[in-house]
Amino acid sequence: LTGPIPKEIGQLTGLWWLHLNNNRLTGPIPTEIGQLTELGELNLGNNSLAGPIPTEIGQLTELRDLELNDNSFTGPIPAHIGNLTKLQRLYLYNNSLAGPIPTEMGRLTELEWLPPPQ
Repeated sequence: LTGPIPKEIGQLTGLWWLHLNNNRLTGPIPTEIGQLTELGELNLGNNSLAGPIPTEIGQLTELRDLELNDNSFTGPIPAHIGNLTKLQRLYLYNNSLAGPIPTEMGRLTELEWLPPPQ
């Protein structure tokens, strides 16, 4: 797959599992991703996605697995990730994220896997 993730992805509101990893996706994650409130797994790793991680990610409160590694994301880790209290696996390595780790991440008490930068 190549090109941007279409904003229409937000219309797939019953989706539980979305793996688009290992492709050639570009551009930002559309803010409409926040409409996928049933999503349990989101894997966008190993693409060429860029820009900030949208705060709307924090609306995906059913997420157990969030993989955004190996892209070109910039800016801070959004504090809204702290809303993902069911999260068990978080992959953010190999991006260009900057700034402190948000204190809100302390609410991720189910987190089992947070791999170090590679």
